This record gives sequence, structure tokens and C-alpha cells, in this order.
Amino acid sequence: MSDIKILIVDDDPNISELLKMHFESEGYSVKTAADGNEGIALFKMFEPDLVLLDIMLPKKDGWAVCREIRETSSKPIIMVTAKGEVFDKVLGLELGADDFVVKPFDMKELSARVKAVLRRSRLHTRDADDEVIKFENIEISLQKYELKLKGKSVDIPPKELELLYFLASNCNRVFTRDQLLDKVWGFDYLGDSRTVDVHVKRLREKLEGVSDKWLLKTVWGVGYKFELLN
Repeated sequence: MSDIKILIVDDDPNISELLKMHFESEGYSVKTAADGNEGIALFKMFEPDLVLLDIMLPKKDGWAVCREIRETSSKPIIMVTAKGEVFDKVLGLELGADDFVVKPFDMKELSARVKAVLRRSRLHTRDADDEVIKFENIEISLQKYELKLKGKSVDIPPKELELLYFLASNCNRVFTRDQLLDKVWGFDYLGDSRTVDVHVKRLREKLEGVSDKWLLKTVWGVGYKFELLN
């Protein structure tokens, strides 16, 4: 695993050192940052494969760091924090975090989550290849993380694009919110599934009026589907 790089962003030196020693012992290359600004700078220089990100950070909090990383990268982010309320988990997911671990955490569980998120990340990259999903007036590329509507690129957060890509690649099939959380967010989410509704709402705002050949449809009492129309 020596080619896999992890960035730890936490202002507690004891936690940072503990995590660094543990993951280095597992064969990862690890760097640490003590505040949000340093975290962003190291992310750009170190180009990690995964970020372990605290929320309560000096200079720039974890929410801002996550948001800034997601503007340019889809690399996995695991929020590691003392804040465990459902609201915080939902906000983290909506900003593009891939998982959420609450302090105090079990090191074996955290290690397992890191491996699972990295595994899913590699599968996404491998499965995407150069495939682009195309329907009338829409093109979705998971490899490039690019959405084109009527031939023009549209800004879209990674998780919105992954959700749209998944639904469009399984067109006319209905998925429950829990299934979408499992397939797109990739872990058993404990809490309010409203994050799916929020992402669908934002996607609909982007897709409104693009085509009358397909739509992102709510199947009441069940979930959502990407439906092709006659």
C-alpha cells in the first residue's frame, strides 16, 4: 500500500500523531496539517488519495476545507469529528464527504472505513473508463466528472453527478433512498435519508427544461428513477 497517500487534517497533535503512526504502520504514506489553510495547501502539494478531515479547525473549518477540495477534486474525504449530530452528518454528505466517523473512534473501525472508501474509489475510477452516458441534450462523464446540457458544461458537485450518473445508467429502474445512499454514498447511512431528496432537488433545478425525452422522476412512496419518455 506504500503508493497510497493519506492527508490528516486535525488541530489535535495527539490525534494527528496517533493516526499518522497507525496508518504508516499499515504501509500508507501520511502527512498531517494542523489547520484548514495548511490542509488545503498540503492537499494541492501532496495530492493524497484520501483525506481524514476534522470539522473544528482553526483558520478554516472542515466544512470550508471539504467544500474547497470538492471544487477541484473527487478524492475521498472522511470526516473525523466530535460532532455526531444527524445535521452534521447530512451537511458533510451534502458537501461531498464520503464517510463520517465520530470521536472517540475505534482505530480498527476507522482503518476498515478507510480501506472500504479507497476500494470504492478505485472501483469508480475503473468502472468509469471513457464511458459517457448520453441522452437527448445531456452527457454525463463520471471519469471527467463532467455534465453537459445542450452541449455546454455545467458546474455540478461530485455527489450530484454520481447520483445522476447512477440513475441514468439504470434508466427506468426505481431506487429507494436507502438504496441510493448505499450505491452512491457507498455505506450504510445511519440517520435521515433527506440528503437524497436535497440532491435530487438540486439536480432538477439544473435539468429543468433540458429535454422532454427523459426526466428525473419521483415514484411516490418508493424513491426515484431516471425515466425515458416515449
